[in-house]
Amino acid sequence: MEKLFIADEKDVREGCTMDIYFERTKRILEASGLSGTKVCAEITGSNFPRGWPWGVFCGLEEVIRLMEGLPVSISAIPEGTVFKTRTADSVRVPLMNIFGAYTDFGVMETAILGMLCQSSGIATAAARTKIAAKNKMIIAFGNRRMHPAIAGVLDRSSFIGGCDAVSSKIGGDIIGMEPIGTVPHTLMLLMGSNDAAFRAFDRVIEKDVPRIMLIDTFSDERAAALEACKSVKDLKGVRLDTPGSRRGNFKELINEVRWELDMNGHKDVDIIVSGGLDEDSIAEIVDTSVSGFGVGTSISNAPTLDLSMDVVEKDGQQISKRGKFGGRKYTYRCPHCFEMGVSLKQDDAISCCCGCDMEMIETEVLRDGKRVSKERTPPEIQEFVLKQLKAAGRS
Repeated sequence: MEKLFIADEKDVREGCTMDIYFERTKRILEASGLSGTKVCAEITGSNFPRGWPWGVFCGLEEVIRLMEGLPVSISAIPEGTVFKTRTADSVRVPLMNIFGAYTDFGVMETAILGMLCQSSGIATAAARTKIAAKNKMIIAFGNRRMHPAIAGVLDRSSFIGGCDAVSSKIGGDIIGMEPIGTVPHTLMLLMGSNDAAFRAFDRVIEKDVPRIMLIDTFSDERAAALEACKSVKDLKGVRLDTPGSRRGNFKELINEVRWELDMNGHKDVDIIVSGGLDEDSIAEIVDTSVSGFGVGTSISNAPTLDLSMDVVEKDGQQISKRGKFGGRKYTYRCPHCFEMGVSLKQDDAISCCCGCDMEMIETEVLRDGKRVSKERTPPEIQEFVLKQLKAAGRS
């Protein structure tokens, strides 16, 4: 059987996924007697995509796991930090600093940036979606839109950004929660009717799985909602996945279904909606009686954050390419408005434009290849994200 077109963990660790010029650079340095040159390389961002004013830093844990065992040290802002890429005077803010001989870690640059750029983009999109949903439930449904090899990354990043649940088994295992899902329209089509499918689900699937029935395969959503109530004794909710071409005014459709459920004594049955939703379309219907949203493509296909790695010190001396600022820098952030600051000094006193004192937020996570900070679980990181959004008045 032919191999799939994916890199496994061994390929990543052995540098098979790197841009080839990093391998050539390593060979040249070694041949030139410069393999022991110690550097500080910082990871910074430029501008956020789509005019986003802030981002959620994600992917750090995977980078730590990748770099464990190498003779390098890493300091970084905590995973889940809500950050801005630049200070008020446009200095790029270091999100991570890597210390060691360049030949010991340079070939990992492609992998490191890929882990951070994509995960942070997804987490940021999830956080923005959670804000648009006014903290109503968000389920990550985006795996079918992306390559299956990164399903775990997609679900973990979506969850950290604010999604309440994920749909894949690997994602559930990573975040330590059971995946959530109903059934595809295919079940109703193959069973021949809504009622047959609803009853079969209730008969076959474990009782601890919430009974949420998909109601828009054959008939009017209002009628199908009542049919679900009759077919399933402990019905938790109904899901509307009505295509945009058939739904008309989605807000009115949701209100009609809610009216029929309430009028027939089913006020405790929730309404979940899905189908091409994003932060803008969610904002249009969030004030209806919807209890939650299934969101796929707009989160999983979020734009990556434009992060880069640059050497800023060589053997303890400041150095940088044009357009960057040399020297090892410490990262600060205002705890009130989240404006960022940098300093060449640790424990510096930096005042924010809002009048608050900034706090240094980076911490050492790896020292000579050994982890020095306790691993945080995805629920702990998500709680950190949501607290920041609330503190900044973004939720």
